[in-house]
Amino acid sequence: MDEEEVKEKELIEEEEEEVELKDQVISIRRVTKVVKGGKNLSFSALAAVGNERGSVGIGKGKAREVPMAIAKAVEDAKKKLIEVPLSETTIPHYIRGEAGGGVVVLRPASKGTGVIAGGAVRVIMELAGIKDILTKSIRSNNAISVAHATMDALKRLKDPEKVSKDRDKEKETIWQ
Repeated sequence: MDEEEVKEKELIEEEEEEVELKDQVISIRRVTKVVKGGKNLSFSALAAVGNERGSVGIGKGKAREVPMAIAKAVEDAKKKLIEVPLSETTIPHYIRGEAGGGVVVLRPASKGTGVIAGGAVRVIMELAGIKDILTKSIRSNNAISVAHATMDALKRLKDPEKVSKDRDKEKETIWQ
């Protein structure tokens, strides 16, 4: 009886976590495959998923119809969720992310600045729950490369509490 109750509670918690995740489409592309009989048309979608409290992920999906491609992308994004260390409403420190041809620079901003970002970076920042940040996308304008570069930067962010504990310094004196 006790094991069943524990399993039931875990299922309920997973369902609640599933409900609070928000998803947003970053890009949809029409792609073709040239075959002997002509061209096969399909759609490729890039979507981001987040709970607006420090958890975010991106995923790609491909199908013959747009809604199916989006559903696959959202499912893929849920599998690739990462936790982002937040420092109140911004990120703890400056970071640069790279992926393919895309380079993204993320800088912490003071309260009230807002999300200064465009395209894929803005979507990911809002779904991660970051309210104040300055960003710059360099080199590539490709939404997929920029999104992967943003996720690279967010993955490499360090938690201020952990760094201060490792270095035996106060949290305020670490990144000055």
